[in-house]
Amino acid sequence: MVEAALGYPAWLLRCIGHPVTWTGRLIAAMDQHWNRGIGQRASGLAAMLVLLTVGGGIGWAIERQAAGWVGTLGVILLATTGLAQRSLWQHVSAVAAPLEQGDLDNARAALSHTVGRDTAGLDEPGIAAAAIETLAESFCDGIVAPAFWFLTLGLPGLLAFKCISTADSMIGHRDARYELFGKASARMDDALNWVPARLSAVLICLAGGGGWRIIWRDARRHLSPNAGWPESAMAGALGVTLGGGAFYDGEWIARQTLGDGPRPVPADLPRAQRVFLRACLLLWLWVGVTAWLH
Repeated sequence: MVEAALGYPAWLLRCIGHPVTWTGRLIAAMDQHWNRGIGQRASGLAAMLVLLTVGGGIGWAIERQAAGWVGTLGVILLATTGLAQRSLWQHVSAVAAPLEQGDLDNARAALSHTVGRDTAGLDEPGIAAAAIETLAESFCDGIVAPAFWFLTLGLPGLLAFKCISTADSMIGHRDARYELFGKASARMDDALNWVPARLSAVLICLAGGGGWRIIWRDARRHLSPNAGWPESAMAGALGVTLGGGAFYDGEWIARQTLGDGPRPVPADLPRAQRVFLRACLLLWLWVGVTAWLH
C-alpha cells in the first residue's frame, strides 16, 4: 500500500538509483564477460546462481540485522522497492489518456515503453489490447510474485526473485545472442512465476466478477506457461478478446486469442485499471490475513 501511494522516492532514485538498476549492471557485466565462446548455457546457469546467491544473501544479511519493530518496519519498507504498482499504473495511464482522445501516435509512443512488440502499426484496438495484456501480466510478475515470495521466504526470497525477473527481462530472449546464455533465466523465471500467475488469475477474476470459464479454456493457449493465466482472466473479466499475433522486432509471431468478446476499445483500458486496483486490494487483504495468522 505504501508503494502504491508513494512509489519509489524520486530523491532516493537520484541519490542511489534503484535496486533493479544495480542488478541490471551485474547482469550486464556477466553478459559481457561470460556470454561468449563455448559453454554459454552453463555460463548462463552460473550467472543465475550468482544472482540467487547475491539477492538471497543480501536479503538474509539485512533480516539478520533487523531487530525489533523498527527493524521489521525497515525490512517491509525495503521490500516495497520490489513492487511496481504505482509505476505500472502510471505507464498504463500514459497510454490510456491519449488513446481516449484519439491521439494514436502518442498512445503508441507511450505503449512502446512498456511492451516488447512493435507498436508503430497498431490500430486503436491493438493499442488497447497490448496495454491491457501488459497490465495483466505485470500484475503477476511485478506485484503478486514479489509479494508471494516475500510472504513465503521473506526478504531473501523477494530479492532473489527480483534478480531472476530482471535477468529474464534482459537476457531471457530467444534470439541468436541469448538462446543459450539466457535459457536458465527464462526457465527460472517461469518456475518462480508458476504459482503467482495462477494466484493472479484468481485475484483478477474475483476483482472483475467473472472470467473463470475463460481461464480454464484459454490460459494454456498462450506461448508462455504463465502469462496466459492473468491475461485470460482479464479478458474474461472485461468480456473482450486479447492476444492474437503481433510483430516483434519486425517478425510476425502467431499467437492464439484469449477470450470471447470483441476486440477492446479505449474505454476498456480504464475498466481494466479498475479491475487491477481491486485485485491489488484483494492481494493486500490476503497478505495481511496470512501474515496475521502466522
